[in-house]
Amino acid sequence: MPNKKHSKSWNEIKTNDSWALFKIMSEFVSGFEKMSQIGPCVSIFGSARIKPDHPTYELTERIAKKIVASGYGVITGGGPGLMEAGNKGAHLAGGTSVGLNIELPFEQHYNPYIDSDKMLDFDYFFVRKVMFVKYSQGFVVMPGGFGTMDELFEAITLIQTGKIDKFPIILVGTKFWSGLFDWIKETLFHQYGNVSEKDLDLVKIVDHEDEVVEILDNFYKEYNLSPNF
Repeated sequence: MPNKKHSKSWNEIKTNDSWALFKIMSEFVSGFEKMSQIGPCVSIFGSARIKPDHPTYELTERIAKKIVASGYGVITGGGPGLMEAGNKGAHLAGGTSVGLNIELPFEQHYNPYIDSDKMLDFDYFFVRKVMFVKYSQGFVVMPGGFGTMDELFEAITLIQTGKIDKFPIILVGTKFWSGLFDWIKETLFHQYGNVSEKDLDLVKIVDHEDEVVEILDNFYKEYNLSPNF
């Protein structure tokens, strides 16, 4: 038998769900208002657990600096690790540095390299994802864990299904990413036909910061666009 002292009634659950809609709405409204003012940006995703003395942290910082030099700002999840590296590179290069923070029981806290007027807090992952997708001109995906994979495949799926316009998705780290995408090509594509050949072309895998910027610049030149549209 359930413990009636601590259990919630169905009516209480429905009431809480109804009030949650207002919280969700407020996160969307606040996010749209702030993010619509930031200008063209590239999102950088990656692990919160990688320390500043790691080569990937240093690479992420260099990538962010190059992105700023090409006319973009940088958006990250606002936390430590490679998110911090992305914001640090943008900040040191004098560019826009945005942090979309999510409330988590561990790992997540603001890093010190985010512009003071460009810090946003979210309770809901799905609202935060909308901000990343809606206001990014490209995704740079560094090595990471489940959260990074979630953000990567969300972007691929939305482009694949035509829910958003195509934009560059760049994975950095051949050694890290090749095993995953070899499996996608061999198993999902060749063996089962669950993805198409053009789906595989949505993603580029590189190792150097110059390659990241080259892909971004070439994409917008091909479509006769610029980061300042």
